[in-house]
Amino acid sequence: MAELHDLSPTRGSHRDRKRKGRGPGSGNGKTAGRGQKGQKSRSGASIPAYFEGGQMPLVRRIPKRGFTPLTRIEYQVVNVRDLDRFDADVDPAALKRAGLVRSTRKPVKILGNGELTKALIVEAHAFSKSAREKIEAAGGSVGLVGSGDDA
Repeated sequence: MAELHDLSPTRGSHRDRKRKGRGPGSGNGKTAGRGQKGQKSRSGASIPAYFEGGQMPLVRRIPKRGFTPLTRIEYQVVNVRDLDRFDADVDPAALKRAGLVRSTRKPVKILGNGELTKALIVEAHAFSKSAREKIEAAGGSVGLVGSGDDA
């Protein structure tokens, strides 16, 4: 029976690594394939991909535009047509169970795409004007979820 110390890769399936800087007979001696002088020939040399040799970098040459508001609220959106599959009240937890939103921690906004045929009580953090009108026209009602500690 074969032992662990007898195992070896199939012949020809594995190449030995290049042993650089091990004399002229290795074919990779002396400068070890790094050429003559310069920054890349030195030990520890690692030049980042964005470095342009001292030229003013692209990221600094191009003008800055716009800004990111710190107070932006990122809603998870659900359309009115998606609410038609529910039979009972709709709230963020029910939307999560149905796979329409990813998280109950982020606020939910109902948008007015599509039609609603059932009278539902819908609770969310925000509603578009058309969504509110369509839900109420179908005989349902809308309620705002407080932005307190619902998670």
